[in-house]
Amino acid sequence: MVEASSDSEQFAQPHYVVRSKLLRLFGGAFHVYTGNGELALYTDQKRFRLKEDLRIYADESKAEELLRINTQSIFDISGAYDVTDSRTGERVGTLQRRGLASFMRDQWDVLDAEGNPLGELKEDSMVKALVRRFIEAAAFLMPQRYHLEVGGRTVATFQQRFNPIIFKLDVDFSADEERVLDRRLGLAAAILLNAIEGRQ
Repeated sequence: MVEASSDSEQFAQPHYVVRSKLLRLFGGAFHVYTGNGELALYTDQKRFRLKEDLRIYADESKAEELLRINTQSIFDISGAYDVTDSRTGERVGTLQRRGLASFMRDQWDVLDAEGNPLGELKEDSMVKALVRRFIEAAAFLMPQRYHLEVGGRTVATFQQRFNPIIFKLDVDFSADEERVLDRRLGLAAAILLNAIEGRQ
């Protein structure tokens, strides 16, 4: 299991909200707020990249880079995203999309720092996922919900809020009382869900 980093307040909260920035022409910008409404993290995503490279900062000044998310390959239907602590160079883990299976229902494998299976991240149900994909209005009426499991137990949930203009994702780590999931990896997953949902 991955031991959660506790040296920073940015990664020590049980609740977060990931929010996209409205009307950004050349990329996506995402703010991550704590449950108290304080800014915890910020990232901007440049469009038209063949290989994903997300940098996550402490705030909009981008003076302090905290995390980096990189794809392992340019053309990879089962996209693998490595998460690295920018301050130490430590690899935190990997989030790997399950290729063709994710076209019907979003599914991800969560790997630890050594590349070993740690858990899985899934969209709530196959039926709801299919309805959202084939009936456009349903995406607004049935916002996406994901759960992240470690050892068969849910340690985090990701709930999209109903908002047709701005993407918002509520992130809840409160079930992970033993901190078996590194919050850095959990928040990287939330940011990736936000970034990918914005393209669909």
